Amino acid sequence: MSARRTPWWHYAVGIVMGLICGAALVKIGESSEFSLIGAPWIVPIVLAILGVVVFAMAYQVHQVVKGKRKYINPAVSVYALVLSKALGLAAAALLGWYMGQLLMSLGHADAPFYTQAMVECGVSAVVCLADMIVGIVGEWFCQLPPNEGPEHPKAKAAERQRKLAAASPASASASAESVRE
Repeated sequence: MSARRTPWWHYAVGIVMGLICGAALVKIGESSEFSLIGAPWIVPIVLAILGVVVFAMAYQVHQVVKGKRKYINPAVSVYALVLSKALGLAAAALLGWYMGQLLMSLGHADAPFYTQAMVECGVSAVVCLADMIVGIVGEWFCQLPPNEGPEHPKAKAAERQRKLAAASPASASASAESVRE
């Protein structure tokens, strides 16, 4: 399986999209009786637990890659990588979502409802930032070193040295003499 690292701009797009949607939610809530801003306290708790679990899984894979642990189920390795990618991207979008709500609510900071929503969004945004970092680091932890095959940098350097030695004038004359004999 060949997995590529998530480009940095995917996280940026997630944050911007979440920011726009979160800000739009506050604007809609201002103009209607129905408001959905804020986050229940269970949200940052669950997100923090999820971040710890994903980090632990990715760290186990990292231990195997570094040779400090003998074996890990390959399915667990794939799950750790996929969860790290998903956590990083989802946390980026949620970070933007909660920051958008927080920024749009600043004008209403004197109202108790908005003050409580701002605190909830602030805590959730901090947890989402930590989860995004955990996702990025977890993805890095799951990165395997290059195999020792022909594409390995050491093998390429050795092949290059062998070709240079074969192409040098001294080796060409020595091989010509051995052919004459």
